[in-house]
Amino acid sequence: MVRIDKKANRLYVLDTNVLIHDPAALYHFEEHDVVIPMTVLEELDKHKNGMREIARTARQISRTLSDLTAHVTPEEIQQGIPIPRVTGGPAGRLRFLCYQDLAPLETLENSPDNRILAETCRLRDERPDASVTLVTKDINLRVKATALNVPVEDYLNDKAFDDLDAMIEGAKVYADAGRDGRSLWESLDVEVMVERTDGHTLYHLEGSIPEDWHVGMLVSDSDNGAEFEAIVRSHGPRKASLQLLTNYRHHGGVWGVNAHDSRQNFALNLLMDPTIDFLTLAGSAGTGKTFMTLAAALQQTLDGKQFERIVFTRAPIPMGEDIGFLPGTEEEKMSPWMGAFHDNMDNLLRDEREGSSSWNDGATRQLIGSRVQIRSPTFMRGRTLNDTFLIIDEAQNFTPKQLKSLVTRAGRNTKIVCLGNVGQIDTPYLTANTCGMAAVVERFRDWPHAGHITLRSVERSRLALAAEELL
Repeated sequence: MVRIDKKANRLYVLDTNVLIHDPAALYHFEEHDVVIPMTVLEELDKHKNGMREIARTARQISRTLSDLTAHVTPEEIQQGIPIPRVTGGPAGRLRFLCYQDLAPLETLENSPDNRILAETCRLRDERPDASVTLVTKDINLRVKATALNVPVEDYLNDKAFDDLDAMIEGAKVYADAGRDGRSLWESLDVEVMVERTDGHTLYHLEGSIPEDWHVGMLVSDSDNGAEFEAIVRSHGPRKASLQLLTNYRHHGGVWGVNAHDSRQNFALNLLMDPTIDFLTLAGSAGTGKTFMTLAAALQQTLDGKQFERIVFTRAPIPMGEDIGFLPGTEEEKMSPWMGAFHDNMDNLLRDEREGSSSWNDGATRQLIGSRVQIRSPTFMRGRTLNDTFLIIDEAQNFTPKQLKSLVTRAGRNTKIVCLGNVGQIDTPYLTANTCGMAAVVERFRDWPHAGHITLRSVERSRLALAAEELL
């Protein structure tokens, strides 16, 4: 990447994909000036028609620019339009690049990306007093800009966490994670008071509470065969409260599903906890995310009558080449994307003695089908889901804005579970730390009615485990 000179004035030239990725990007450059080339405005105009998300975003950006340029004279536009800052402080200015005699870059074809490069190069030559930087999420454009000695950056404001960090695991397993090999209670310098109330056992700790603890995380003394497993209910510098978990390794488990380690037991506890409204389950393929979630949903909907229906949805993003339009109703169109749902339902309703599944029976499908709905996220906008157990599969393929529109559908007595693996992202321009899954995990980290756990052990097969490690 080209070294950026630290000059007093900075001009950030925004690419089209930055504005489409984050319509509020204009406001995230503090006191520095933001420059929008005329090519970007033309690209936004091409995208504005239609009902796709990109069209809605393009229209939103156009409205934002219209509000900023309203009641502004042409002379003020030439000088730069002040960009209001919510936090106060010095504000930057919005400028537009319009070159009527723009010379194309030699040896490069006349494409929108190359015109943006040419506009940035000319602005850099005209403003030697300022640091001119092109901001784009297009990797190829960043490579070309670097080759032309144009300072270029990725848009980083949407990152939920830094590259040096990782998404929180939601667990602290001392026997496996402790460097000194000490057990849980040997590692803590605290005084403990035990309280039993409302059928729960609470451990009130006072002393030096670990800084990496947070509300809603698992604290365990072992990953397998743990004697102490608890969830952090409150956390402070000197005080914390832990609540013992229910052991779902035995006694029938949840809808016949048993936990095999501490993380799976914690996941089942969060799934069955009525005080947890929002839950995220992360993990590689075959860790049992969908299997345990469906088991808990069936248990609480059909047996416990806590919810009236189960709604299952996922991002219809293909892993390879798109197969084209699909016929039928909404559920029939979503059926090819719901292979994980059907496979897990087949296993959950399997009779171990007969070796067959009642999911194949028409009467069972009709009974459960009246309580289980498969829905496309495309038609979720504007809905309110009451008394619903909502499962959002492949959450890593949603942008933060798309996932927000789904989570805000929650009405009275609704529980939302997001499942995903940030290592398997199929949506362009999304990464492990900018996808919707990463955003909600980080934003809901300290909310007392949310939980998160990253599952580790692969339950699918030894082949799946080997593929996850070797490929």
